[in-house]
Amino acid sequence: MSNIFQRHCDTLENGLRVVTIEAPHLHSALAAVHVRAGSRHETPATNGVTHFLEHVLFRGSENFPDSLAANALVEDAGGSLNGMTLRDQCAFDTPIHPTRLELALRVLGDMVTRPLFAGVDLEREIILEEMMDEVDSDGRDIDAGNLMMKLVYGGHPLGLKVAGTTDTVKALTGGDLRAHHAKHFNGASAVVSVAGPVRRDEVLDLTRACFSGLPKGCLPDEEAPVLLPTGPHLELVDLDESQTDLCISFPCPPETHPDHPALAMIRAVLDDSITSRLQREIVETRGLAYSIRAGMELFCDAGTFDIDASCTPAKVLSVVDAVLALLRELTQRPVPQDELNRVLARRRIALDFHADDLNTLVNCLGAMELFRPPETFEENLAALERVTPAHLLDVARRTFTQDALHLCAVGPRVGRLKKQLFGCAKKHLPAHRP
Repeated sequence: MSNIFQRHCDTLENGLRVVTIEAPHLHSALAAVHVRAGSRHETPATNGVTHFLEHVLFRGSENFPDSLAANALVEDAGGSLNGMTLRDQCAFDTPIHPTRLELALRVLGDMVTRPLFAGVDLEREIILEEMMDEVDSDGRDIDAGNLMMKLVYGGHPLGLKVAGTTDTVKALTGGDLRAHHAKHFNGASAVVSVAGPVRRDEVLDLTRACFSGLPKGCLPDEEAPVLLPTGPHLELVDLDESQTDLCISFPCPPETHPDHPALAMIRAVLDDSITSRLQREIVETRGLAYSIRAGMELFCDAGTFDIDASCTPAKVLSVVDAVLALLRELTQRPVPQDELNRVLARRRIALDFHADDLNTLVNCLGAMELFRPPETFEENLAALERVTPAHLLDVARRTFTQDALHLCAVGPRVGRLKKQLFGCAKKHLPAHRP
C-alpha cells in the first residue's frame, strides 16, 4: 500500500503540524484541521463550550463574514464544510476538487484563526434543540452512551457530555467562547491534514499562508482518569419506549499499550461481519436484537471496550446473558487459529480499501498526529498478525471480569432487573483479574 500513497509530516514555525497524504490514484481531495480541544478540556461549569464554539465558527470569519456565501464558494468547488466535536478533539473539514485546494484551506484557515463569534444566541437555540434527543420531558439524561461515559469515568472530564447540559449551554457567553478559542486553538494543539492527488510543497505553502494566524501556544493539560472501585457498576434508567438501549463496557488501555492488538482482534472476532460471533449468535441464530455492535472508544490515556445493542424490553436479560456468555467463552477457550486467519484476511482487504477512502486516510494518518505519530497500515497489520490464540486468551481473561463490568440500560422497567443483571455477571464472568 505504501506505493499507492505517500505520507509526509512537517511542522511549521508556529508549531502547526501539516500532514500531506499524496494519493495520485484518487480524483478528489479532503482538507481538514483537527484541534486537541474537546469536552475533556472543560469543567462542569463550562461543559459544552467546545461544541458551542464549533457551531459558532461556521457563522463567519474576517475574510468570509457571510457564512452562506463561504459555504456556496466551497460547494461550487465540490466541497461541503463539516464540523464535529468529540471528547478529546474537534475537527473541521471539506472534500474539495484537487484544483481548488487553495480555496478550501483559505476558508478553513480563516474559520479557525479569525472567527467573528457571530450568531451566538442563534446557535445556542440550535444546540438546545439538538440536545433534546439526549433528555426526556423531565430533563433526565436518557442517552445510553453519555450515561455509560459518566458511569465509567465518574467525575473525570471524560465523563462530561460533549454537548454539555441545558443549564451550561444557557449560561455560556461569547466571552467564554473567545477565551476557550484563545486557550486551545494554537499551533501546538492543531494538525492540518490534506489527502488526495496533491503535492507536499503546495500543501505546505498554502497551509503556511492560510494558518499563519495561529499562535504557537502549548498542549492542553490532561489528567489521566482513575477508574472506579470494584464492580460490577450498573446504571438503569426507566423510560417508556418501545425498545431498550443497552451498553456493556469494560475499561481497556489505549492504542499504545501492548494489549491493544489483541483487543482489536477480539473486537473483530465478535463483530467484523455477519458471520462474526455477536451477529451470528445474537441476531442471526436467536433473533434477540436487530442491532448489536462491538467497538472501542480510545483516548491517549484510557479506553473502553464496548458492546451496544437495542432490543425489545422482554429480551433485555436474554441479550445480556447471551453477550456475557460469548465473552466468557473468550476467557475459557482460545480462539481457533483458522478463525483468526479469517479475521486477518478481512483486515488485509479492509486496509486496501482504506487507500481509496479519504476520510480514513485523513483520520488514521493525519488526525492521529494530535496524540502520537500514527502507525502505517502495514505496521497495524503486522501487529495484528503477531497476536496468538494464547495472547488473546490472556487479554480476554484480564479484561472481561465482574470487577470491570459497566452496564447501562435505558428502557421500560429496567430498574427492576438489577438483581437479575448482577446474577448474569456472576454467572458468566470471573470475579477478578487473574
